[in-house]
Amino acid sequence: MNLFERTKLQPREQKMATGAVFVLAGVLLLAIPVGLSMLVSSRTAANEELKEALTQVNQSRQKIRERQEKKSAIVNRYAKKTPQLGGFIETTAATAKVAIADSVDRPDTAHGKQYNERQTTVHLKNSGLGPIVKFLKLLEQSNYPVAVTRLNIRKRSAEPDSYGPIEVGVSAYDRTAPSTTASPATSSSSAAPPKK
Repeated sequence: MNLFERTKLQPREQKMATGAVFVLAGVLLLAIPVGLSMLVSSRTAANEELKEALTQVNQSRQKIRERQEKKSAIVNRYAKKTPQLGGFIETTAATAKVAIADSVDRPDTAHGKQYNERQTTVHLKNSGLGPIVKFLKLLEQSNYPVAVTRLNIRKRSAEPDSYGPIEVGVSAYDRTAPSTTASPATSSSSAAPPKK
């Protein structure tokens, strides 16, 4: 006895039920692969989004690393304080075989809260272009935060390769220690009103 005989269906109804079962089986056979492919494509899209997010994180790590390297390079550059500019310039000029006529110190200038600029203007005696260039190169390539901020050279018309007087402005930049925050006990005692 089959299923249709137990339900007491007529032959016409049995044919319709059989057709419905085949259609339902066909739909299920088609729905399973379509559903699986949709599931796989949604997972693939989610994986692509995760992969893109990981790529952005890795790129951000590289940017952060570059920023930290720049910061540490700045800290390292300003770690060694430039000696007094007069003596430093004089030894550099002696190395480059350039004679200094005089030097004038300018007042210090603050640049923000962390940097101070010390300035000195130096007048060099008549010299050839080679020693002058060597002097400027030695200043710029020193391991100190020093910059040539002013340069005034006059060519002497009477002699070839003779320049003078030469005015050179040299600035040294010092990083002041960042202010530390006050301890809570100190700040609370200073903020409290005076007792009577």
